[in-house]
Amino acid sequence: MTNPRLDYAATVMLLRNSTRGMEVLLLERSGKSESFAGAFVFPGGKVDLQDAHPDYAALYAGHTDEDASRILSVPRYGLAYWTGAIRECFEEAGILLAYDRHGELVSFRDAAVKQRFAEYRAGLNQGTLKLLDICRDEQLTLATEQIAYFSHWVTPVAAPRRFDTRFFVCRVPDHQEALIDNREAVSQCWLTPTEALRKADEENMQIFFPTRKHIEALAEYDDTESLLREALKKTDIPRILPLRQDTPDGFRILLPGDDGYEYREVAETHY
Repeated sequence: MTNPRLDYAATVMLLRNSTRGMEVLLLERSGKSESFAGAFVFPGGKVDLQDAHPDYAALYAGHTDEDASRILSVPRYGLAYWTGAIRECFEEAGILLAYDRHGELVSFRDAAVKQRFAEYRAGLNQGTLKLLDICRDEQLTLATEQIAYFSHWVTPVAAPRRFDTRFFVCRVPDHQEALIDNREAVSQCWLTPTEALRKADEENMQIFFPTRKHIEALAEYDDTESLLREALKKTDIPRILPLRQDTPDGFRILLPGDDGYEYREVAETHY
């Protein structure tokens, strides 16, 4: 008997430096969302077949699919995770991690360019455009080498909906500003990791366990440069599958390496 099906997913921790220190973007999910309703999360979502379209091969900066697949320890289509991460960032946060036809990171300083890409984003969210269409129209190259693979988490087996998620980190390009879509996300905030953890503990800011664990990891770094340097050095990133352990006082979440963590690997079924 196999476990419930898994959806492949990609999530991006968007970072920026500020006078208060390194900040991360958190989006508040709509209360109507199928997943994490009402919670503050990083931009992200399902990786679909379109993200593995062969025409993207000529539109990547830095990585090849062979490189990306080796980094993720998958046989092929590794770059689809990077593509999905870029697409989700643009859909949910309005941040486009791509180079323009002149080889510069896309900038929205010009009002006409900003408006044109706002219309592209609307088409993407409405399903009338694909990211590949936008890349072709604007002669864009996806800035995959700017995005560092950070971690690999899988939703616990007992959950009603499960995701096999790759987490990435990236610095927000200059001259772009995050803007919610008012569909999947209803508010946003830039917070230092310490602020986010305090708000979760003292102000009931809803941050689920996987997001919190990643914010705790971010708190170990002072700025985006040092974090990205270390992230790009990481190899053999483990697959993290949390387990729920019932106790007389409720339950606790166990991670690999914790006392009492026992999990027998079985076949997982993916879409």
